[in-house]
Amino acid sequence: MHEEIQRVAQVEPPVERAKAAIALMGDYQGRVTELSRIRREAIEEAAASGMSQSEIAALLGVSRGRVGQLAAQGPPPERAFFGTDLMTISLGGKYEAGKETGEAGEVVTREDFGNFEHLRKLLSTLKLDAQYEVIPPTGIVNLNRDNHVVVCGPRLSPIIAQVLEGDDHLRFQKDRAWHLVDLKTKEVHRSPMDESGEAGDVGYLARLPRLDGKGTFIYIAGIHAIGANGVVHYLENHLAELYREVRTNRFSTLISCRYDPKTLEVLESKRVSPIYRHEG
Repeated sequence: MHEEIQRVAQVEPPVERAKAAIALMGDYQGRVTELSRIRREAIEEAAASGMSQSEIAALLGVSRGRVGQLAAQGPPPERAFFGTDLMTISLGGKYEAGKETGEAGEVVTREDFGNFEHLRKLLSTLKLDAQYEVIPPTGIVNLNRDNHVVVCGPRLSPIIAQVLEGDDHLRFQKDRAWHLVDLKTKEVHRSPMDESGEAGDVGYLARLPRLDGKGTFIYIAGIHAIGANGVVHYLENHLAELYREVRTNRFSTLISCRYDPKTLEVLESKRVSPIYRHEG
């Protein structure tokens, strides 16, 4: 008997044994889901390299029809861009306006909560569940964990601001207004909201290193809050191609967007800088 199963079988209290079995089954199911993703990605890569389904089938020892079935089973390869288990979306919090000190609760903007809803729906298509947490107004957030997305401007979190200093390609800066700068091309990206009053913004998308050096997290922020919505819109529409470009490696890029000023729904998003790789 497998060691982990044997451990569960030896739990004496029946209810505790059932709980342990449920937990282990959940862990195994997560492993099966991730392995099916890896299998699907491998078959797709083999096909993209020029191998026919018949050739792949012969090497796998299955029928040609079975290869077609395996290629359609499991979550899409780009699921790995985010993670392998329950995702935590950290949203930047502010104190409620108009409340006395000590009475104000922590709230998130309408735009940021909308980001969570859009991300939750996107993640569900990748067979990933999601929960959100509010980063307190102090800006203190635990970055040292897996399956993590942070949606919070550097102005709200000194920890995030510190991590962003490590990006040698793109940077938030401020003169008369906050903006984003491409340090390689010297191009300055300002928000249309600040320049002409148009309904548009620019956002930053990256995979950045955790403080403990043991992994990474996905980071999303805009010059204004709506800029983060533009980044999420871009992910909704371009995740597969972005994953093919960066896989799970560290990178950063800039995304511009246009939105409906009445509904705040993003109408269009596009990449406006190169995809800068931070490794290799």
